[in-house]
Amino acid sequence: MDTFETIYMRYWRQIYSFLYKLSGSEDIAEELTQETFCRAFRGFDRFRGDSGVFTWLAAIAKRTYYQYVKKNRQSAMGIDLRIAVEAYSNSTAVEDSVIMKDVREQVEKLMYELPEKYRDVVLMRIYADMSFAQVAETVGITENSAKVIYYRAKKMLKERMMK
Repeated sequence: MDTFETIYMRYWRQIYSFLYKLSGSEDIAEELTQETFCRAFRGFDRFRGDSGVFTWLAAIAKRTYYQYVKKNRQSAMGIDLRIAVEAYSNSTAVEDSVIMKDVREQVEKLMYELPEKYRDVVLMRIYADMSFAQVAETVGITENSAKVIYYRAKKMLKERMMK
């Protein structure tokens, strides 16, 4: 088992990147990264190794972010624009900035209307760059289920955006 300092040094950048992609703010990402590691440190003695360390930290980071958003009543930023771009890939350069702003807002709203498990799978897969195996481990489902949920969530988002 690694020391907590080693874990911090090894995973800080990945957790920060995940939280930055979720929040869209360097300051918020830094604050929540520190909070994530504080929570992880307090619970380190309860970490049994049933999952990978990064998977465990990403789950803590996700919960920390959701609590922050709820407490501060701020909307989440930084929803996967790759999904949105697929839906609007034929726009002209002049239209791009206006369309992308509207699409970002629409995807953000729709993302948080998804069932929690769907939303979690998409956020972990895209923002934490987790493999389907890691996502499955974090959410407590099979790898195949994680893949199915991810593709269904993308399909639901695309369909809702086209309405």
